[in-house]
Amino acid sequence: MIGLTASFVLMLSAVTGAASSSAINIQPQALIQAAPVVLTSGSTEQKVRAYFADIPMLAEVARCESEFRQFNKDGSVLRGMAVASDLGVMQINEHYHGDTAKKLGYDIYTLEGNMAYAKYLYTKNGLSDWDASKPCWNKPAPKQVAVK
Repeated sequence: MIGLTASFVLMLSAVTGAASSSAINIQPQALIQAAPVVLTSGSTEQKVRAYFADIPMLAEVARCESEFRQFNKDGSVLRGMAVASDLGVMQINEHYHGDTAKKLGYDIYTLEGNMAYAKYLYTKNGLSDWDASKPCWNKPAPKQVAVK
């Protein structure tokens, strides 16, 4: 990583015309320690909608089940309000699905694993695993009013 830092400094020096790294005052340690990535609701929603572009109804399920949240503000995995063993953006029940998800290589505690296991469930069972939230995601599209 230090080699990359030195390369970056040399490249930046060439672009800015600076003769040395001290002229631009870059601290190598600052480049090594990256800030943690925090997903916002919006970015999680975009990821969910993109992942389920081929099955948009699953994105609607995620909207209803978790409001597109995988994690709480404190970084812990979102758990269901009614059923605490429901996890993440797709509210996968760890009691019923945890072992199977693990055997298949899906980490339902991560956004990617939660969505991947949801897609697996969908291919196996359709939308039946989310019947409890069906009144929310199964609403017909609002009728468009013709503008004259």
